[in-house]
Amino acid sequence: MTITKDTVKKISKLSRIASNEKFEENMIKDLNAILKFVDQLNEVKIENIKPLASTVEQELIKRDDEVKKMNEKKDILINSPEENEDFYVVPKVIE
Repeated sequence: MTITKDTVKKISKLSRIASNEKFEENMIKDLNAILKFVDQLNEVKIENIKPLASTVEQELIKRDDEVKKMNEKKDILINSPEENEDFYVVPKVIE
């Protein structure tokens, strides 16, 4: 498969990219180079190769999930500049 000028124009229109002659020529050259590289990848023999998830021979350390209480209302309101039971009160910023 090769990319033609019509294909580039269609792609430009669909992606809403403005194009001109120089842009279209460059895109044709670049997209054809990409397709050529993909064809090279298709020629690689991979019948007896196992799928690879990671190149590092290391197992993840597993830990138990523990429920912890965090950001409780009473602990947060201790830091409020003014005392209030329900809200974090700060000085007025807008004049």
